[in-house]
Amino acid sequence: MSSAEIPLPAGRHAAEREQRRIWWLVAVWLLLSLAACLVIWFVWYPHLPPGDMTTSARHQQFDIAVLAVTAAPVILGVFCYFAYVLVVFRARPGDDSDGAPIYGNAKIQAAWIIGTSMIVLWLFVFGTVELIVPAGAGAGEGASPIWKQSGAQTVAWTPGTNDILQVQVIGQQWTWSYRYPQFGGMESTVLDLPVNTPITFHVTSLDVIHSFWPYLLGVKADANPQVDNVAYTTARQTGSFIVRCNELCGIWHGAMTSNGTVMTPVAFKVWATAVQAREKANGTLAALPPYALTYDPTVIPQLGKDLVNVVGVTGAPGYFYGPGNPVTP
Repeated sequence: MSSAEIPLPAGRHAAEREQRRIWWLVAVWLLLSLAACLVIWFVWYPHLPPGDMTTSARHQQFDIAVLAVTAAPVILGVFCYFAYVLVVFRARPGDDSDGAPIYGNAKIQAAWIIGTSMIVLWLFVFGTVELIVPAGAGAGEGASPIWKQSGAQTVAWTPGTNDILQVQVIGQQWTWSYRYPQFGGMESTVLDLPVNTPITFHVTSLDVIHSFWPYLLGVKADANPQVDNVAYTTARQTGSFIVRCNELCGIWHGAMTSNGTVMTPVAFKVWATAVQAREKANGTLAALPPYALTYDPTVIPQLGKDLVNVVGVTGAPGYFYGPGNPVTP
């Protein structure tokens, strides 16, 4: 009898069959992972939130896409092995026996440790770099940001330059208001911004803790009383957006929203100059306290009463409410 005709032991047949199944499993996993990563990157990526309206939003969209590409092979690996186990290791009808005992496998253990370590280290490096490069990804960095936007102390602003526009965000129960120190400290209840101009937000509060969250701008910063929380971004596209409060701040928290628009630098200059002139004429600028990074809450009730009488601005406790608005519980 030739060697080719010698029957192989049953155990060897089973081992070879198992090895072929594993290679098929690996091949299917690789193909599905490649397809999923391509779909995520080329199809899903352009539509991922928060979009690419600003530099900070664009960085966050990129981060989500990279993390999705990283996670896809891991998730598919779990699902593929789960399906493999259901098909190969399922109990046949009438089989009430126990499965074969499984002992340690040095190759599998080493592969698991190396693979998971590489994933964790990759996420650590990627996350650290992404927090440094886009100035904290637009997040509130406190009064003394670790990663400062170049020229952040610029105080003069003119359209068509790279100077930074300073915008103060003031949270109060339950509305947002915005002051523009480069335009006489004028205040607005809408957040209008120029496109292609670096912006520094100075976020504070007059009463309780709020959270400044213009979702499409990719910026989120806590508004704390007596704290100047700094955040950066640069709008890349014109369009409208909504500002929401993302910190539970009272009974009307869900209604604490305001509108904003990204416009051309020329249109922004016209708007800001017009608002400044109107508030100067009707006495609003005189009623406002001098521009500062934070405000003493004890001056707010009288200030609120003046604003209601002059321009109908509402918000914050006490005299800030107009006749049609609820009062603080």
